[in-house]
Amino acid sequence: MTLQQNHLIGRLPRRERERLQGLSELVQLARPDVIHDQARPLRHVYFPVDGCVSLLTQLEAHPSVEVGMVGREGMLGTWLVLGVPRVPLQAVVQGSGSAWRLGTVPLRRELLQSPAMRRVFERYVVVLMTQLATSSACLRFHHIEPRLARWLLMTQDRAHADRFPVTHEFLASLLGVRRAGVTLAAGALQARGQITYHRGVVVVLDRAGLEGSACSCYAADRRVYDTMLG
Repeated sequence: MTLQQNHLIGRLPRRERERLQGLSELVQLARPDVIHDQARPLRHVYFPVDGCVSLLTQLEAHPSVEVGMVGREGMLGTWLVLGVPRVPLQAVVQGSGSAWRLGTVPLRRELLQSPAMRRVFERYVVVLMTQLATSSACLRFHHIEPRLARWLLMTQDRAHADRFPVTHEFLASLLGVRRAGVTLAAGALQARGQITYHRGVVVVLDRAGLEGSACSCYAADRRVYDTMLG
């Protein structure tokens, strides 16, 4: 397994990829591990190979809400690229998988030595910040069903699988809605033959149909990624 299986690393010049390979170690991320916590110093950054990680924010006395998601397309610990040693969001493993882990000290050194690496990672910062902004607007203006369709598509993209485990309670927490709302939205998608949802496992049956059910935020996120890193 190589670092290049992470799409962000795959966009680096060969020499930079090889240097990072020598500095990184392959680790397993297990659901629901917390790999970054709010306001705590960063010790490592992660480049997922498979699986996916939710980025959560929390207001006092309220449950956490998902505002972003990272998988093979990106990295965790992006704030370090901006020189920020603490993370403003919690990172929780949503789908188990593997990732390359790199210490913050060697990454800082590599960023100073390689303008090409810094340029790629800075572009990904823009992608992630756009995703965070889009998610905030999506929470405010879009209904549960298209938001759920968007979330399922994002998860499928990052997990690289049509089947993944998720409970009503977990979905309700991530989407910032009641459990009953998730039940109704999932039932509507299932009635159209786009998914099946049984015993905490979602299976995507009709991706094209699911894209039609998703809010415009999904396509907007894809366009930003393609524009900045495509």
